[in-house]
Amino acid sequence: MWFLQICGMVIGALMIKYREKIGEQIGEAEWMRYVGGVYNFVILLGILFFFWSLAALTGTMDIFFAPLFWLVGGAFQ
Repeated sequence: MWFLQICGMVIGALMIKYREKIGEQIGEAEWMRYVGGVYNFVILLGILFFFWSLAALTGTMDIFFAPLFWLVGGAFQ
């Protein structure tokens, strides 16, 4: 399982590095303008992939997602 989590971290880093190529493949959508465009969306998604994989690797997903659990009231349990 740790191999997939390390792959997730690498994918997150590669998404940030190659955001222009990924952004050109995805294209511009109307809702992406609210987060700063397609390139910022890819950056945010890459950061999310990286930290999600890091939290899964270290076993701290409960701490990492605690604000989300507070907002939705533990609906993901």
